[in-house]
Amino acid sequence: MSVTIYTKEACPYCVMAKNLLKQKGVDLTHIIEIRIDLDESLRNKMIDVTGRKTVPQIFVGVTHVGGFDDLSALNKSGGLDQLLKDNK
Repeated sequence: MSVTIYTKEACPYCVMAKNLLKQKGVDLTHIIEIRIDLDESLRNKMIDVTGRKTVPQIFVGVTHVGGFDDLSALNKSGGLDQLLKDNK
C-alpha cells in the first residue's frame, strides 16, 4: 500500500493523521513521509501538486485525500476503508 504524507515536525494534525491510518491497519513503516520543513523545494512541490499550503497533505496511492480534516471526514463516511482496500 502506498501512503504519502507531507508533514512538518511538531505538527499535531500530522500525528493525528498517522495515528488514524495506523488504527486503520496501515503499517507506519510503509508510509512515505516528506518533511517540508527540512527542504523548501519539497514545500514548493507540495503546493504545486496539491494547491494547498498546510500540512499534512495525504495521498493514498495517487489519490489526494487532503489534510487531516479531509482524512477524518473520509473515514467517518466509510470511504477511507474502501480507498485503503483499493490501494493494497
